[in-house]
Amino acid sequence: MYSEKVMEHFKNPRNVGTIEAADRVGEVGNPVGEDMMTFYINVKDNVIDDIKFQTFGCGAAIAVSSMVSEMAKGKTLEGAAKIINKMVAEALEGLPKQKLHCSNLGGGCAAEGDPGLSHQESRV
Repeated sequence: MYSEKVMEHFKNPRNVGTIEAADRVGEVGNPVGEDMMTFYINVKDNVIDDIKFQTFGCGAAIAVSSMVSEMAKGKTLEGAAKIINKMVAEALEGLPKQKLHCSNLGGGCAAEGDPGLSHQESRV
């Protein structure tokens, strides 16, 4: 059902945690019956220098958050805003159809931490 890449990121998620006094915090999801993702970002010279996340949700949501954190780290804020759901799903070597909504959440969440971008603008 899940690819090896999804299982690896679920079992060994990267960049889990919070950043005290983060430069930016982005949150997406619905606490009532849906996954919640919160990303904490430190930015240096317009580049994401450090990124951490906390996710409440299924294994796919955790894997998506982990992958998004890896994809966004080292990118400019504008570059992180271009991480879309399809890119995340491809990097995870696919997600089951009923779990694609997780990539929709994660695809724009890193950019959500940029006050100049709305979550709607960062998703496709």
